[in-house]
Amino acid sequence: MKLLLFVVGFAVAVSAYSPIDTDYHNTYGVPEAARIKQAEESTDFDGSRITGGSSARLGQFPYLGGLLVTLTDGRQSACGSSLISATRAVTAAHCWVTRNARARQVTVVLGTITLFSGGVRVNSNNVRVHGSYNMNTLANDIAIIVLNSVSLNNNIRPIGIASGSNQYVGTWATASGFGRTSDSSSVSSNLNHVNLQVITNDVCRRTYGSTVIASTICTATPNGRSICQGDSGGPLAVGNTLIGVTSFSHRQGCTRGHPAGFARVTSFNSWIRSNM
Repeated sequence: MKLLLFVVGFAVAVSAYSPIDTDYHNTYGVPEAARIKQAEESTDFDGSRITGGSSARLGQFPYLGGLLVTLTDGRQSACGSSLISATRAVTAAHCWVTRNARARQVTVVLGTITLFSGGVRVNSNNVRVHGSYNMNTLANDIAIIVLNSVSLNNNIRPIGIASGSNQYVGTWATASGFGRTSDSSSVSSNLNHVNLQVITNDVCRRTYGSTVIASTICTATPNGRSICQGDSGGPLAVGNTLIGVTSFSHRQGCTRGHPAGFARVTSFNSWIRSNM
């Protein structure tokens, strides 16, 4: 009987395990914002972020908006976003609200490769979260930030949003953001980017199970190349077309070879346009 109880208890524990962490701000965003700020203030620091990636030059990703998130308790967290018009940016819904934290304001940081200094900074508390966002599973993990009109230039320019039925399987896409370079690394003061190949959702489900739905798009992460802590809400792009919004990586870490998950922009094209 004791053995049976142990087996049953073990089965319940396994079934309750989730490969993703849905408490983003407390687990990743708040500590990451502090680390990024410290790195920028450090005059002798050298390095980069996004695991296995490369530093970005100013103007290379003019649509990328760093996101400083002020929580209702006053703490500061970090995410990313993509400028899709002079008055709109798209991010992950979990950058605005999770089960255990909620934002009261975001600052979209444009036209700079540093998060806490330089560029154009636009504050907003008008964030439209997708009506079917599920903070327990990260389904429909997408939101629109309404901005006062931004002046566009070579370093600040919107990205197009993907439409149609293209699944992008096998396509190489670029993720960019201010997240860290590895699970145990320090961070740098510069924007970073990495090229990742889109995989099928069936392959992605081998790791994440029912977390991966039709509106999810996944990439392979070979040799430690991936999105990482602090990159949430940022872009996955093919040229000047946004195909994904950074949503999740494995809770075991971002350099373990587990796929990375994004909100599939083609699935949300009409919703995005209805909020333009």
